[in-house]
Amino acid sequence: MTPSYTLCLSAGCPSGVGPEVAVRALSTFEAPDVRVILIGDAGSLHDAARAAGLRLLELPGVTLRAVSALAPHDRVAGSPSDAGGRAQLAAVDLAADLCLSGAADAMVTGPVSKRAITASGFPFLGHTEHLAARAGVGRVVMLFAGPSLRASLVTTHVSIAALPARVTREAVRDAIALTAAAMARDFALPRPRVAVSGLNPHAGEGGLLGREELDVIAPAIDDARALCPDAEITGPVPAEAVFRHARDGRYDAVVAMYHDQATIASKLLDFGHAVNVTLGLPFVRTSVDHGTAYDIAGRGVADPAGMSAALQLAASMARSRRPTVF
Repeated sequence: MTPSYTLCLSAGCPSGVGPEVAVRALSTFEAPDVRVILIGDAGSLHDAARAAGLRLLELPGVTLRAVSALAPHDRVAGSPSDAGGRAQLAAVDLAADLCLSGAADAMVTGPVSKRAITASGFPFLGHTEHLAARAGVGRVVMLFAGPSLRASLVTTHVSIAALPARVTREAVRDAIALTAAAMARDFALPRPRVAVSGLNPHAGEGGLLGREELDVIAPAIDDARALCPDAEITGPVPAEAVFRHARDGRYDAVVAMYHDQATIASKLLDFGHAVNVTLGLPFVRTSVDHGTAYDIAGRGVADPAGMSAALQLAASMARSRRPTVF
C-alpha cells in the first residue's frame, strides 16, 4: 500500500529517553498507510538504534531528518546541554512547520526539557503553548487520552496562585467545546458525554467554598451546550468524584480546571499508556505523557509503550480528519 499519511516524530531531548523510545516504538509500528519522518539529533538517534540492536536507516517507512549532529559531550545521557536544548526545539519547530505547510498530517513529540530549552536562549513553557504561538491560534486545549480516562484542561502550565484569574467563562467554554468536538471527530463518539469539574472543593458547596462554579463555570457550561447541541455536558461536578465516574464509564471525557487536577488522575490510571493531545491546532499533535527521565536515560530500560500509543493515536486522528478516498 502506498502511504497516504505522513507523521513527523520529534525525538525530544538528546540526553533523555526520547531517542530510545522513539526508535524502539518505530521498530514495531505497523501502519502501511503511514510514513514517518523522524526528526532529531543524528548521533543520539543512531546511538539509540545501536543500543536496541537496530539500524536506524532500515526501519520500514521511516525517514531521518537530522536537525543537528551534536558532539558526544553535548548529548551525554542524563546530562542535558545548551546545544541539546537548541536541538530539541529545532526538531519541534521543523515538525510543526512541515504540518503547517501541508507536507505532514500530524506530529508526535518526544519528551523535552523546558529548562534546557530555556537555558539555551529560548523561553519555553511547554509544547502546548509553543505550538499554539507558532501556528498563530488563540486557544488550544491539552487532552490526556488513555485506556481508562480522557481528561482535558482549561489551564495548562499556570501557578496555583494565578488559577482563579485564568479560569474565565470563555476559557471554560472553549475547553468544553474543543473537547466535545474532538470526541466526535477523533474518537468516533457522535454524542459525547462530557463532564466539567469544579475548581473548588466539593465544586464550591453552593458558593460556601468559592463562587467560581456559580459565576464562571456554570455559565460557561450553558454557553457550551448552545455551541455543542449534540453533546451531553454535565457539571460542575466535584473533582474528587468526576474522574472516578469517568473511569467507571459514566462520561466519555472530563474537562478539568487545571493541570494537576487532570494529570494526577491520568497518571494514576493510565501512566505509560496515556497520550497527550493538543486540541485547537490546525494539525494533529500527540505526545507521550512522561518526561525526559534523565535518571534512566541511556540504560535501555525506558518503556516505549507511551510513544507507541502516541504514534497509533496520531495515525488514527489523521485518518479521521482526512479520510482516504479509493
